[in-house]
Amino acid sequence: MLEEVERWLTRRSWSAADRPSASAQAAAHGARGTGVSVVLPALNEAETVGDIVATIRRELMGKVPLVDELVVIDSGSTDATAEVARRAGARVVHRDSILPRLPAVPGKGEVLWRSLLVTGGDILCFIDADLKDFSADFVSGIVGPLLDDPEVQFVKAMYDRPLGEVAGQGGRVTELVARPLLNLHWPLLAGFVQPLGGEYAVRRSLLERLPFPVGYGVELGLLVDALHTVGLDALAQVDVGVRVHRHQDGQALGRMAAAIYRTAQVRLSRGHLVRPSLTQFERGAAGFVPRTHPVDTQERPPMLEIEEYVARRAA
Repeated sequence: MLEEVERWLTRRSWSAADRPSASAQAAAHGARGTGVSVVLPALNEAETVGDIVATIRRELMGKVPLVDELVVIDSGSTDATAEVARRAGARVVHRDSILPRLPAVPGKGEVLWRSLLVTGGDILCFIDADLKDFSADFVSGIVGPLLDDPEVQFVKAMYDRPLGEVAGQGGRVTELVARPLLNLHWPLLAGFVQPLGGEYAVRRSLLERLPFPVGYGVELGLLVDALHTVGLDALAQVDVGVRVHRHQDGQALGRMAAAIYRTAQVRLSRGHLVRPSLTQFERGAAGFVPRTHPVDTQERPPMLEIEEYVARRAA
């Protein structure tokens, strides 16, 4: 590991247990007048989204006034996600109702990008909607450094990721794809424990300058682009404990890995893939059947290039 990264780990890597309490953060938040928006991108997460929303409302909007806005962006759920989230106290916005002149494409990055148009906070905190046993530390832990230190721009959560009953075996795409890519090509980012984690807080002033990969590559893309935009010392991470969520099967992980590799490749060359597709195999009655899937190749431009966003911010 580079000496610069080792120094960064001592300065910009913390545990939520050692950070100021949520009430102290709320006081700093009030003193600075910095709005905090929490965004949950959700697709068929009716089983978990309600508990997450209820916890944030109770702990960070009721007991202490840390979060100003709690928005669930529904990206086309076919279950009761929207109803459950709304009943728990979130404002629910359907992805397709945001910037309707630009047809939405499937993907988590698409939802996060559009969320900038329907939120008002100076700090945006993204939380995946499939988390189980959710703790308010996932929000307060990563928002806190942005309230405490004006030099910090981007904070990732880090945590243990059990796979079933086995500790530390989650995050397979991180270990097999993202971490090798970062260590080889962006070694300044080698200190991030969970570079692909879906829980992170970022200043709007940074997010609105970054392009957003529309799919699975969004976390890696934002992290790499943030490094090049504001530098390593503006990035940080906070240990929030254990992350328990729904795990995907091997083929879904393969598609995720391909999208992440493509995101890295674009940032290395700003060129194009020769063949942006991935063929996987499923066993059928007559043997193995090939299934070919497109790899996400689209990115949304920095939000500052969107006329509606600029007009909204100027109003």
